[in-house]
Amino acid sequence: MKILVLGSGAREHAIVKALIRTGSEAAAITVIPGNAGIEQEVHCAPLNPSDPAAITKFAIEHQIELVIVGPEAPLVAGVSDALRAADIAVFGPSQKAAQLEGSKSFAKEVMAAADVPTGMARQCSTLEEVRAAMDDFGAPFVIKADGLAAGKGVIVTSDPAAALDHAKKFIDGGILVEEFLDGQEVSLFFLSDGVNVVPLTPAQDFKRAFDGDKGPNTGGMGAYSPLPWLPAGFIDEVTEKVARPTITEMARLGAPFVGLLYCGLIVTERGIRVIEFNARFGDPETQVVLRRLITPLAGLLYGAATGNLETTPDPQFMKDVAVTVVLASEGYPDKSAPDRKIHHVAKAAAVEHVEICHAATAVDHASKDHLIATGGRVLSVVAIGSSFEHARRHAYESIGMIELEGSHYRKDIAAKVAQ
Repeated sequence: MKILVLGSGAREHAIVKALIRTGSEAAAITVIPGNAGIEQEVHCAPLNPSDPAAITKFAIEHQIELVIVGPEAPLVAGVSDALRAADIAVFGPSQKAAQLEGSKSFAKEVMAAADVPTGMARQCSTLEEVRAAMDDFGAPFVIKADGLAAGKGVIVTSDPAAALDHAKKFIDGGILVEEFLDGQEVSLFFLSDGVNVVPLTPAQDFKRAFDGDKGPNTGGMGAYSPLPWLPAGFIDEVTEKVARPTITEMARLGAPFVGLLYCGLIVTERGIRVIEFNARFGDPETQVVLRRLITPLAGLLYGAATGNLETTPDPQFMKDVAVTVVLASEGYPDKSAPDRKIHHVAKAAAVEHVEICHAATAVDHASKDHLIATGGRVLSVVAIGSSFEHARRHAYESIGMIELEGSHYRKDIAAKVAQ
Protein backbone atom coordinates (compact mmCIF):
# COMPACT_ATOMS: atom_id res chain seq x y z
CA MET A 1 0.00 0.00 0.00
CA LYS A 2 1.34 3.44 -0.97
CA ILE A 3 1.00 5.75 2.03
CA LEU A 4 1.39 9.53 2.39
CA VAL A 5 1.88 11.03 5.87
CA LEU A 6 1.41 14.78 6.35
CA GLY A 7 3.47 16.55 9.00
CA SER A 8 6.96 17.28 10.24
CA GLY A 9 7.04 16.46 13.94
CA ALA A 10 7.85 13.66 16.36
CA ARG A 11 4.24 12.46 16.08
CA GLU A 12 4.69 11.89 12.34
CA HIS A 13 8.07 10.22 12.91
CA ALA A 14 6.37 7.89 15.42
CA ILE A 15 3.66 7.10 12.88
CA VAL A 16 6.29 6.26 10.25
CA LYS A 17 8.21 4.04 12.67
CA ALA A 18 5.01 2.23 13.69
CA LEU A 19 3.98 1.69 10.06
CA ILE A 20 7.34 0.11 9.26
CA ARG A 21 7.52 -1.86 12.51
CA THR A 22 4.08 -3.39 11.91
CA GLY A 23 4.62 -4.42 8.33
CA SER A 24 4.52 -1.49 5.89
CA GLU A 25 7.38 -1.11 3.42
CA ALA A 26 9.52 1.99 3.96
CA ALA A 27 9.82 2.42 0.18
CA ALA A 28 6.03 2.79 -0.06
CA ILE A 29 5.85 5.66 2.47
CA THR A 30 6.23 9.38 1.70
CA VAL A 31 6.11 12.20 4.25
CA ILE A 32 5.31 15.85 3.50
CA PRO A 33 7.37 17.75 4.49
CA GLY A 34 9.13 15.55 7.08
CA ASN A 35 12.30 16.44 8.98
CA ALA A 36 15.95 15.39 9.27
CA GLY A 37 15.12 12.22 11.18
CA ILE A 38 12.18 11.12 9.06
CA GLU A 39 14.11 11.54 5.81
CA GLN A 40 16.65 9.01 7.06
CA GLU A 41 13.91 6.34 6.92
CA VAL A 42 11.50 7.28 4.11
CA HIS A 43 11.16 9.66 1.18
CA CYS A 44 10.18 13.25 2.06
CA ALA A 45 8.76 15.87 -0.32
CA PRO A 46 9.13 19.64 0.29
CA LEU A 47 5.50 20.67 -0.12
CA ASN A 48 3.10 22.61 2.11
CA PRO A 49 1.01 19.99 3.95
CA SER A 50 -1.83 22.51 4.36
CA ASP A 51 -2.24 23.17 0.62
CA PRO A 52 -5.24 21.07 -0.50
CA ALA A 53 -4.54 21.40 -4.23
CA ALA A 54 -0.82 20.58 -3.99
CA ILE A 55 -1.37 17.58 -1.72
CA THR A 56 -4.17 16.18 -3.87
CA LYS A 57 -2.09 16.61 -7.05
CA PHE A 58 0.85 14.81 -5.42
CA ALA A 59 -1.37 11.97 -4.17
CA ILE A 60 -2.90 11.42 -7.59
CA GLU A 61 0.42 11.55 -9.45
CA HIS A 62 2.05 9.08 -7.03
CA GLN A 63 -0.97 6.74 -6.83
CA ILE A 64 -1.28 7.15 -3.05
CA GLU A 65 -3.76 4.71 -1.53
CA LEU A 66 -3.92 6.12 2.03
CA VAL A 67 -3.21 9.60 3.39
CA ILE A 68 -2.58 9.98 7.13
CA VAL A 69 -2.94 13.55 8.36
CA GLY A 70 -0.70 14.21 11.37
CA PRO A 71 -1.14 17.82 12.56
CA GLU A 72 -4.32 19.85 12.93
CA ALA A 73 -3.55 22.65 10.45
CA PRO A 74 -4.11 20.60 7.25
CA LEU A 75 -7.42 19.34 8.66
CA VAL A 76 -8.68 22.83 9.38
CA ALA A 77 -7.45 23.90 5.92
CA GLY A 78 -9.66 21.27 4.27
CA VAL A 79 -6.97 18.97 2.89
CA SER A 80 -9.03 15.88 3.77
CA ASP A 81 -12.01 17.20 1.82
CA ALA A 82 -9.94 17.76 -1.31
CA LEU A 83 -8.43 14.28 -1.13
CA ARG A 84 -11.81 12.60 -0.60
CA ALA A 85 -13.22 14.50 -3.58
CA ALA A 86 -10.45 12.82 -5.59
CA ASP A 87 -11.54 9.42 -4.20
CA ILE A 88 -8.40 8.96 -2.08
CA ALA A 89 -8.73 7.26 1.33
CA VAL A 90 -7.89 9.70 4.12
CA PHE A 91 -7.35 9.09 7.81
CA GLY A 92 -8.35 12.51 9.08
CA PRO A 93 -11.69 14.31 9.50
CA SER A 94 -13.22 16.81 7.12
CA GLN A 95 -12.79 20.55 7.62
CA LYS A 96 -16.25 20.70 9.20
CA ALA A 97 -15.62 17.74 11.53
CA ALA A 98 -12.18 19.13 12.49
CA GLN A 99 -14.03 21.97 14.25
CA LEU A 100 -14.05 19.59 17.24
CA GLU A 101 -10.47 20.76 17.69
CA GLY A 102 -10.50 24.02 15.76
CA SER A 103 -13.23 25.54 17.95
CA LYS A 104 -13.47 24.84 21.67
CA SER A 105 -16.95 26.39 21.75
CA PHE A 106 -18.16 24.08 18.94
CA ALA A 107 -16.79 21.09 20.88
CA LYS A 108 -18.72 22.19 23.97
CA GLU A 109 -21.91 22.46 21.90
CA VAL A 110 -21.41 18.94 20.57
CA MET A 111 -20.78 17.60 24.07
CA ALA A 112 -23.91 19.29 25.38
CA ALA A 113 -26.03 17.84 22.57
CA ALA A 114 -24.53 14.37 23.03
CA ASP A 115 -24.79 14.48 26.84
CA VAL A 116 -21.04 13.98 27.19
CA PRO A 117 -19.73 14.75 30.70
CA THR A 118 -17.54 17.87 30.75
CA GLY A 119 -16.84 20.95 32.84
CA MET A 120 -18.90 24.14 32.83
CA ALA A 121 -17.65 26.80 30.42
CA ARG A 122 -18.51 30.29 29.24
CA GLN A 123 -17.67 31.77 25.85
CA CYS A 124 -16.24 35.29 26.02
CA SER A 125 -15.49 37.87 23.34
CA THR A 126 -14.32 40.75 25.58
CA LEU A 127 -11.99 41.02 28.55
CA GLU A 128 -14.90 42.31 30.62
CA GLU A 129 -16.75 39.06 29.96
CA VAL A 130 -13.61 37.11 30.87
CA ARG A 131 -13.35 38.96 34.20
CA ALA A 132 -17.01 38.29 34.98
CA ALA A 133 -16.66 34.59 34.21
CA MET A 134 -13.52 34.38 36.35
CA ASP A 135 -15.43 35.94 39.23
CA ASP A 136 -18.24 33.40 38.82
CA PHE A 137 -16.06 30.28 38.51
CA GLY A 138 -13.37 31.34 40.99
CA ALA A 139 -9.74 30.26 41.20
CA PRO A 140 -7.88 28.34 39.88
CA PHE A 141 -8.75 30.06 36.59
CA VAL A 142 -8.88 28.02 33.37
CA ILE A 143 -8.55 30.24 30.29
CA LYS A 144 -8.60 28.68 26.81
CA ALA A 145 -8.18 30.13 23.35
CA ASP A 146 -11.23 29.16 21.32
CA GLY A 147 -9.19 28.37 18.20
CA LEU A 148 -5.96 26.53 17.39
CA ALA A 149 -2.95 27.59 19.45
CA ALA A 150 -0.36 24.83 18.93
CA GLY A 151 -0.85 23.48 22.44
CA LYS A 152 -0.16 26.87 24.03
CA GLY A 153 -3.70 28.24 24.23
CA VAL A 154 -4.50 27.13 27.78
CA ILE A 155 -3.48 28.54 31.12
CA VAL A 156 -4.44 27.23 34.55
CA THR A 157 -3.48 29.67 37.27
CA SER A 158 -4.59 31.15 40.58
CA ASP A 159 -3.12 34.53 39.57
CA PRO A 160 -5.92 36.68 38.08
CA ALA A 161 -3.42 39.02 36.41
CA ALA A 162 -1.71 36.11 34.64
CA ALA A 163 -5.11 34.74 33.57
CA LEU A 164 -6.13 38.07 32.06
CA ASP A 165 -2.75 38.53 30.35
CA HIS A 166 -3.24 35.14 28.71
CA ALA A 167 -6.77 36.06 27.66
CA LYS A 168 -5.49 39.27 26.01
CA LYS A 169 -3.24 37.24 23.68
CA PHE A 170 -6.17 35.29 22.23
CA ILE A 171 -9.21 37.51 22.80
CA ASP A 172 -9.57 38.40 19.11
CA GLY A 173 -10.33 34.74 18.35
CA GLY A 174 -12.56 34.24 21.37
CA ILE A 175 -11.93 32.84 24.85
CA LEU A 176 -13.49 30.06 26.90
CA VAL A 177 -13.39 30.39 30.68
CA GLU A 178 -13.98 27.00 32.28
CA GLU A 179 -14.45 25.58 35.73
CA PHE A 180 -11.33 24.01 37.20
CA LEU A 181 -11.46 20.20 37.31
CA ASP A 182 -9.18 18.43 39.75
CA GLY A 183 -7.88 14.91 39.13
CA GLN A 184 -5.58 12.72 37.05
CA GLU A 185 -5.52 13.47 33.32
CA VAL A 186 -5.77 10.72 30.71
CA SER A 187 -5.40 10.77 26.93
CA LEU A 188 -7.40 8.12 25.10
CA PHE A 189 -7.40 7.84 21.31
CA PHE A 190 -10.25 6.40 19.27
CA LEU A 191 -10.23 5.32 15.64
CA SER A 192 -13.48 6.28 13.94
CA ASP A 193 -14.91 5.50 10.51
CA GLY A 194 -17.79 7.93 10.97
CA VAL A 195 -20.05 5.33 12.62
CA ASN A 196 -17.93 2.91 14.63
CA VAL A 197 -15.28 3.69 17.25
CA VAL A 198 -12.33 1.57 18.38
CA PRO A 199 -10.18 2.58 21.36
CA LEU A 200 -6.41 2.41 21.44
CA THR A 201 -4.52 2.25 24.75
CA PRO A 202 -4.56 5.08 27.33
CA ALA A 203 -1.58 7.35 27.98
CA GLN A 204 -0.76 10.27 30.23
CA ASP A 205 1.24 13.27 29.09
CA PHE A 206 3.04 16.00 31.03
CA LYS A 207 2.06 19.50 29.91
CA ARG A 208 4.12 21.69 32.23
CA ALA A 209 7.64 22.63 31.21
CA PHE A 210 9.47 21.66 34.39
CA ASP A 211 9.65 18.91 37.02
CA GLY A 212 6.86 18.71 39.57
CA ASP A 213 4.38 20.18 37.06
CA LYS A 214 5.93 23.62 37.39
CA GLY A 215 6.29 26.27 34.73
CA PRO A 216 4.16 27.21 31.71
CA ASN A 217 1.98 24.87 29.68
CA THR A 218 3.67 23.32 26.66
CA GLY A 219 2.71 21.05 23.81
CA GLY A 220 3.84 18.16 26.04
CA MET A 221 7.17 17.26 27.66
CA GLY A 222 6.74 13.51 27.96
CA ALA A 223 4.26 10.66 28.29
CA TYR A 224 3.84 7.05 29.35
CA SER A 225 1.56 4.11 28.60
CA PRO A 226 -0.32 2.11 29.83
CA LEU A 227 -1.83 3.60 33.01
CA PRO A 228 -1.83 0.96 35.75
CA TRP A 229 -3.85 3.13 38.15
CA LEU A 230 -6.95 3.41 35.95
CA PRO A 231 -10.10 1.79 37.37
CA ALA A 232 -11.47 -1.36 35.77
CA GLY A 233 -13.88 -0.64 32.95
CA PHE A 234 -12.44 2.80 32.23
CA ILE A 235 -12.03 2.31 28.48
CA ASP A 236 -15.52 0.84 28.12
CA GLU A 237 -17.02 3.74 30.05
CA VAL A 238 -15.29 6.36 27.90
CA THR A 239 -16.31 4.50 24.76
CA GLU A 240 -19.99 4.45 25.72
CA LYS A 241 -20.30 7.85 27.45
CA VAL A 242 -17.89 9.96 25.39
CA ALA A 243 -16.61 8.58 22.07
CA ARG A 244 -19.66 6.83 20.68
CA PRO A 245 -22.19 9.61 21.45
CA THR A 246 -19.79 12.24 20.08
CA ILE A 247 -19.35 10.38 16.79
CA THR A 248 -23.12 9.84 16.58
CA GLU A 249 -23.78 13.56 17.14
CA MET A 250 -21.20 14.55 14.51
CA ALA A 251 -22.96 12.30 11.99
CA ARG A 252 -26.30 13.88 12.93
CA LEU A 253 -24.80 17.31 12.24
CA GLY A 254 -23.83 16.18 8.74
CA ALA A 255 -20.13 16.12 9.63
CA PRO A 256 -19.22 12.44 10.04
CA PHE A 257 -15.93 12.15 11.89
CA VAL A 258 -13.45 9.87 10.10
CA GLY A 259 -10.03 9.70 11.70
CA LEU A 260 -8.57 9.95 15.17
CA LEU A 261 -10.73 11.30 17.99
CA TYR A 262 -8.40 12.36 20.80
CA CYS A 263 -10.23 12.47 24.12
CA GLY A 264 -8.45 14.57 26.72
CA LEU A 265 -10.01 13.35 29.97
CA ILE A 266 -9.78 13.92 33.69
CA VAL A 267 -10.78 11.48 36.41
CA THR A 268 -12.50 13.57 39.10
CA GLU A 269 -14.29 12.67 42.32
CA ARG A 270 -17.54 13.13 40.37
CA GLY A 271 -16.42 10.79 37.59
CA ILE A 272 -14.83 11.09 34.15
CA ARG A 273 -14.97 14.49 32.46
CA VAL A 274 -13.81 15.62 29.02
CA ILE A 275 -11.29 18.47 29.07
CA GLU A 276 -10.93 18.73 25.30
CA PHE A 277 -11.18 16.95 21.99
CA ASN A 278 -8.51 16.91 19.32
CA ALA A 279 -9.04 15.73 15.77
CA ARG A 280 -5.70 13.94 15.32
CA PHE A 281 -3.04 11.92 17.13
CA GLY A 282 -1.68 13.73 20.20
CA ASP A 283 1.99 14.53 20.65
CA PRO A 284 3.83 13.12 22.66
CA GLU A 285 1.25 10.44 23.56
CA THR A 286 1.41 8.98 20.05
CA GLN A 287 5.06 8.11 20.62
CA VAL A 288 4.23 5.73 23.49
CA VAL A 289 0.87 4.45 22.23
CA LEU A 290 2.15 3.45 18.80
CA ARG A 291 5.44 2.12 20.19
CA ARG A 292 3.41 -0.58 21.98
CA LEU A 293 1.18 -1.40 18.98
CA ILE A 294 1.48 -4.90 17.53
CA THR A 295 -1.37 -4.87 14.98
CA PRO A 296 -0.47 -3.49 11.51
CA LEU A 297 -1.10 0.25 11.74
CA ALA A 298 -1.77 0.71 8.04
CA GLY A 299 -4.64 -1.79 8.16
CA LEU A 300 -6.24 -0.09 11.15
CA LEU A 301 -6.11 3.39 9.64
CA TYR A 302 -7.21 2.19 6.19
CA GLY A 303 -10.17 0.41 7.81
CA ALA A 304 -11.23 3.65 9.45
CA ALA A 305 -10.63 5.72 6.31
CA THR A 306 -12.78 3.41 4.16
CA GLY A 307 -15.66 2.87 6.59
CA ASN A 308 -14.68 -0.69 7.45
CA LEU A 309 -13.69 -0.54 11.11
CA GLU A 310 -16.36 -3.06 12.03
CA THR A 311 -14.57 -5.78 10.05
CA THR A 312 -11.01 -4.63 10.88
CA PRO A 313 -9.17 -6.65 13.59
CA ASP A 314 -9.02 -4.82 16.94
CA PRO A 315 -5.67 -3.25 17.83
CA GLN A 316 -3.39 -5.30 20.07
CA PHE A 317 -0.59 -3.93 22.26
CA MET A 318 2.55 -5.46 23.76
CA LYS A 319 2.79 -6.06 27.50
CA ASP A 320 5.92 -3.92 27.74
CA VAL A 321 5.40 -0.36 28.94
CA ALA A 322 6.61 2.75 27.11
CA VAL A 323 7.98 6.10 28.27
CA THR A 324 8.91 9.12 26.17
CA VAL A 325 10.90 12.16 27.28
CA VAL A 326 11.00 15.34 25.18
CA LEU A 327 14.19 17.34 24.67
CA ALA A 328 13.31 21.02 24.27
CA SER A 329 15.31 24.03 23.16
CA GLU A 330 16.37 26.80 25.52
CA GLY A 331 13.48 29.05 26.52
CA TYR A 332 10.72 26.72 25.32
CA PRO A 333 7.79 27.41 25.37
CA ASP A 334 8.08 31.15 26.09
CA LYS A 335 10.96 32.07 23.78
CA SER A 336 12.53 30.81 20.57
CA ALA A 337 16.18 29.82 20.69
CA PRO A 338 18.44 30.25 17.65
CA ASP A 339 19.17 27.19 15.52
CA ARG A 340 21.89 25.17 17.25
CA LYS A 341 23.84 22.00 16.57
CA ILE A 342 22.79 18.75 18.22
CA HIS A 343 25.44 16.20 19.11
CA HIS A 344 25.45 12.41 19.81
CA VAL A 345 21.92 11.59 18.62
CA ALA A 346 23.10 8.41 16.88
CA LYS A 347 24.88 7.28 20.03
CA ALA A 348 21.73 7.96 22.10
CA ALA A 349 19.58 6.02 19.62
CA ALA A 350 21.84 2.98 20.06
CA VAL A 351 20.81 2.56 23.71
CA GLU A 352 18.95 -0.72 24.19
CA HIS A 353 15.14 -0.56 23.78
CA VAL A 354 15.26 3.10 22.66
CA GLU A 355 14.09 4.86 19.52
CA ILE A 356 14.32 8.59 18.87
CA CYS A 357 11.59 10.52 17.09
CA HIS A 358 12.67 13.80 15.54
CA ALA A 359 10.52 16.92 15.80
CA ALA A 360 12.22 20.25 15.02
CA THR A 361 15.40 19.07 13.31
CA ALA A 362 17.19 19.80 10.06
CA VAL A 363 20.54 19.00 8.49
CA ASP A 364 23.11 21.79 8.28
CA HIS A 365 24.71 20.84 4.96
CA ALA A 366 27.14 23.75 5.22
CA SER A 367 28.68 22.32 8.37
CA LYS A 368 29.62 18.70 7.59
CA ASP A 369 25.98 17.59 7.66
CA HIS A 370 25.54 18.35 11.35
CA LEU A 371 22.07 17.96 12.84
CA ILE A 372 20.56 21.23 14.06
CA ALA A 373 17.59 22.08 16.27
CA THR A 374 15.12 24.40 14.55
CA GLY A 375 12.29 24.77 17.06
CA GLY A 376 10.93 24.31 20.57
CA ARG A 377 10.44 20.57 20.98
CA VAL A 378 13.40 18.97 19.25
CA LEU A 379 13.43 15.22 19.95
CA SER A 380 11.31 12.57 21.68
CA VAL A 381 13.32 9.77 23.27
CA VAL A 382 11.06 6.71 23.46
CA ALA A 383 11.92 3.63 25.52
CA ILE A 384 10.15 0.38 26.29
CA GLY A 385 10.75 -2.01 29.16
CA SER A 386 9.20 -4.78 31.21
CA SER A 387 8.51 -2.17 33.92
CA PHE A 388 8.37 1.60 34.14
CA GLU A 389 11.59 1.54 36.14
CA HIS A 390 13.37 -0.23 33.28
CA ALA A 391 11.82 1.97 30.56
CA ARG A 392 12.73 5.16 32.43
CA ARG A 393 16.28 3.95 32.92
CA HIS A 394 16.70 3.40 29.17
CA ALA A 395 15.06 6.72 28.26
CA TYR A 396 17.13 8.83 30.64
CA GLU A 397 20.36 7.02 29.79
CA SER A 398 19.72 7.90 26.15
CA ILE A 399 18.61 11.52 26.54
CA GLY A 400 21.54 12.19 28.89
CA MET A 401 23.93 11.52 25.99
CA ILE A 402 22.47 14.19 23.71
CA GLU A 403 24.13 17.59 23.70
CA LEU A 404 22.20 20.71 22.70
CA GLU A 405 23.24 24.05 24.16
CA GLY A 406 20.63 25.44 26.58
CA SER A 407 18.28 22.49 26.18
CA HIS A 408 16.11 21.10 28.95
CA TYR A 409 13.94 18.08 29.69
CA ARG A 410 11.83 16.85 32.56
CA LYS A 411 13.39 14.26 34.83
CA ASP A 412 10.17 13.04 36.44
CA ILE A 413 8.28 11.51 33.50
CA ALA A 414 6.48 8.37 34.79
CA ALA A 415 8.38 8.62 38.08
CA LYS A 416 5.28 8.06 40.22
CA VAL A 417 4.25 4.85 38.45
CA ALA A 418 7.85 3.54 38.62
CA GLN A 419 7.91 3.63 42.43
